[in-house]
Amino acid sequence: MSVDVRDERADPHVLVDFWFDPLCKWTWLTSRWIDEAATVRPISVRWHVMSLSVLNEDRERAEGKQAHTLRKMGPVRVLIAAQHQFGDQVVKPMYDAIGTEVHLGRERDVRVATAKALAEVGLPAELIDAADSTDYDDRLRASHHAGQDLYGGEVGTPVLAVDGVASFGPVLSQTPKGEDAGRLWDAFALLTATPGFAELTRQRAAKPVFD
Repeated sequence: MSVDVRDERADPHVLVDFWFDPLCKWTWLTSRWIDEAATVRPISVRWHVMSLSVLNEDRERAEGKQAHTLRKMGPVRVLIAAQHQFGDQVVKPMYDAIGTEVHLGRERDVRVATAKALAEVGLPAELIDAADSTDYDDRLRASHHAGQDLYGGEVGTPVLAVDGVASFGPVLSQTPKGEDAGRLWDAFALLTATPGFAELTRQRAAKPVFD
């Protein structure tokens, strides 16, 4: 009997950890890019939930926007509940399904969008109850802060870590395809691997372009 023992050092894939809030339209475009880049470059992605509501909760509380904060917490709470009950493998399909409803289908009711996503992925409908529950908030905060801590401070979404080096972005207004996506990955990977590189910004386009 032979045993297949793979030497992980020979694996050409680069590991990317991707933290997202499913309601962020800019993050959605970045996620579509990394999906596209993975078709032309050896990239493996692990998907993690973060929350803009958690990030901004002190400011939104001070501004009296608690109801708005709770509305935005619903999808990430459900995502974390689904991950806890059914494993990491449901995170990306749930993100894809919620994002499709919200960003492409323009469903404004995020609870409806999340319920539809559960049905599409084949998860129990009663998971929607997690949207109004604090039961999974400790897990949500742990996932959120894992990305923040790796980055080294508070930052918005997306957070991408390449081989453990975390960055905010890239922020895209449209998604490059095919080899264009691959070239952007090449540039991003080079920058993140460059000692001392800290920041590159330019004017953001007014509106995102969804395919």
